[in-house]
Amino acid sequence: MNHKTNTIKALNELGRFLCQFTTESTLKNESVLFNDLFFDGFKHQIKLSKEHNGWFSEANILFAIESWVKLLTTDTLNSWVSNYPLEAASQKKVAIIMAGNIPLVGFHDFLCALICNHEIIVKQSSNDKHLLPFITLYLTKAAPELKGRVTFLEQKLEGFDAVIATGSNNTARYFEYYFKDKPSIIRKNRNSLAILTGDETKEDLLKLSNDIFQYYGLGCRSVSKLFVPKGYNFDAFFDAMYHWHPIINGAKYANNYDYNKAVYLMSEFKMLENGFLMIKEDPSYASPIATLFYEHYDDLETLTDKLNKDADKIQCIVSNNLSEGHLPFGSTQTPQLEDYADGVDTVDFLLKI
Repeated sequence: MNHKTNTIKALNELGRFLCQFTTESTLKNESVLFNDLFFDGFKHQIKLSKEHNGWFSEANILFAIESWVKLLTTDTLNSWVSNYPLEAASQKKVAIIMAGNIPLVGFHDFLCALICNHEIIVKQSSNDKHLLPFITLYLTKAAPELKGRVTFLEQKLEGFDAVIATGSNNTARYFEYYFKDKPSIIRKNRNSLAILTGDETKEDLLKLSNDIFQYYGLGCRSVSKLFVPKGYNFDAFFDAMYHWHPIINGAKYANNYDYNKAVYLMSEFKMLENGFLMIKEDPSYASPIATLFYEHYDDLETLTDKLNKDADKIQCIVSNNLSEGHLPFGSTQTPQLEDYADGVDTVDFLLKI
């Protein structure tokens, strides 16, 4: 079998392995390959991740794993790579600098480099360092030819041909200088937003609540800003958000809520709140934890012009099918394999270096 076939087969086995760890239950399936070697170990890695990072609740870790399980199937992977000339790629060393804001956030870049047959040097965030090395061990067991292809590095990056780096706007300036002589994808801060018209159903708004609260709102695909028509009544919106109220039981989320609320009250900012979410009128796209910014719009055409000008600040736009390219409510946190961050085709980049 060739590299693509072997890798997809191993990824499909990984999907079957990860399928045992769901938000409903953790249940061992005796038919999964290498389970005796890996099942208990992965349970332990989930526990370590949760203990190491207060934002990584077990529910969020398992949600991230479940999202990948749906994509790691032979049919889905083959469909994804079918339009790429993988056989023409020459093997290079690719460095991947990963963020750590949500569990396994760097896995898509890792997957792209793996499917392109590159050697991979991974520099993980200290916030998310347990799951991926263990997953890599499983993959090298399922496909022994992958052994030695992935290195996890903590010291300075050296000896690489290209780099994919994800960070803040501040770290991006450093990355751009440091990697100026290498082919690179450098990602900065982006945020996601929703456009409401007032005609949304309760079901629409319930789905939107997942786009807002999943991963505590820490992802670039988390909706942090609403655009609403003038005179918009937030009652139905708050009603639909309410089922997420247990989120306030998370200590780090609660601390952020209390702190930001105190700041807004002392500054005498106008805001609406329901005990676990504040909404505040603000022109910025990036809102603090437990806060959602909103802005009024006069008409959709003017709003579209504004959003086109600000495209480099935006990851996803959610709406009720108001424009091509908008995502449906409830879909931001479950991207497909072809949903590349910042709209940059990672596989195409990796095949051309």
